[in-house]
Amino acid sequence: MESPFCVIDITPSTPPPSPAHDEVVVGVAARPGQAPVGFDLLLTAGSDAPRPWVACADPHLTARRIGEAVSRHPTASLALVQVLRMGHALLPPDRLLVESLAYSALQGGADFRAWLAAAPPRTPRPAKEPVRLHRHGDRLSVVLDRPWARNAFDAATRDALCEALEVAAADPSITRVDLRGTGPAFCSGGDLTEFGTSRDTAQAHRVRVSRSPAALLLRCADKVSAHLHGACVGAGIELAAFAGRVTATADTVIRLPEIGMGLIPGAGGTASLPARVGRERTAYLALSGAPLAAPDALRWGLVDEVTEAR
Repeated sequence: MESPFCVIDITPSTPPPSPAHDEVVVGVAARPGQAPVGFDLLLTAGSDAPRPWVACADPHLTARRIGEAVSRHPTASLALVQVLRMGHALLPPDRLLVESLAYSALQGGADFRAWLAAAPPRTPRPAKEPVRLHRHGDRLSVVLDRPWARNAFDAATRDALCEALEVAAADPSITRVDLRGTGPAFCSGGDLTEFGTSRDTAQAHRVRVSRSPAALLLRCADKVSAHLHGACVGAGIELAAFAGRVTATADTVIRLPEIGMGLIPGAGGTASLPARVGRERTAYLALSGAPLAAPDALRWGLVDEVTEAR
């Protein structure tokens, strides 16, 4: 099957691309002029460029590498841009619903199953108390506490975080929520020991929607400050990006690796990241899998402040 990927060199006279439901459409320009419509991703040369452009040293080389990733994972790549395109017309809760439906569909796909079959066996490392809470007056501290697993996001952590956020959302006397992680990383993403353990993807969608930290963060975002450090991978940045304020230490590194697994972001990233950086930059992070350092995250608006090391 031909790769669903198209690159267009943008000049002042380039017309907008025709609507393409079955292609990832990337635009490349020497300089970041007025952003044209109809592209899933916009690349330009230079060290910096305004939203929605992504600046890179060699945009054509970057486009080729993204094209190779799309060729390796065409179904997930196309699902990603389709979900992102739909997002602007949906309310945030509906964006979460569409994301979960697409994620569950991909969980049943051949690409994810191939990744799962090739993955090395992993031993679960649960925590008795994966999320610790401490209240001081009107402030609630919520701490992910599985440092030996770099706070990988397992079902127990998800459920405990939901309980904490339900308190924050329902209690008007709580005016500030600080979300942190112990150990070397804020959150290294979904716990790979649990990937693929649910064989009923329809039920997995139902659970994902009914026990959603992302949906709860939407309800209390104005109270929440997320404090990032170290690795912020997958769910680690997808959830944090919902917070009303996000700080990051200089060692913070952000990645969206799900396309390489045959999936798309599934913890709310197709709703939270576009609200901060736009769908084009979200598509770049997900399709390229490239790391984003704290200074670049600050320039993009994905974090609000870079702080000193913890």
